Amino acid sequence: MSTAAVTGAAHSATDSSGNLRAAGDGRYELGGAMTMATVTNLRSLGLRAFAQGAGAIEVDLREVERADSGGLALLIDWLAWARTAHRAMKFSSLPATLLALARLSDVEDLLLGVGG
Repeated sequence: MSTAAVTGAAHSATDSSGNLRAAGDGRYELGGAMTMATVTNLRSLGLRAFAQGAGAIEVDLREVERADSGGLALLIDWLAWARTAHRAMKFSSLPATLLALARLSDVEDLLLGVGG
């Protein structure tokens, strides 16, 4: 059907401090900063990239260096988009700071894909 969920690994986009890179088969790698200063651009980059594929999406956050509540809001926004697009989305290697913020905000299960 589809040759790849993303057309090649050429979909690499960088904000001044944050970046999103396609890793193939619906997988993406997010790195750098996920802060109030970077999430507006990261949101746009992600939505454009995700819309080009089909099927499940996985975002690996292993390379995230800094995150704040803006980063948490970004992940929740992407989950809302995925739900509307009828696409499964999961996050891997969530940084401890984001997990702590999610716990305080009572959205940890949402980020971890627990529940329905």
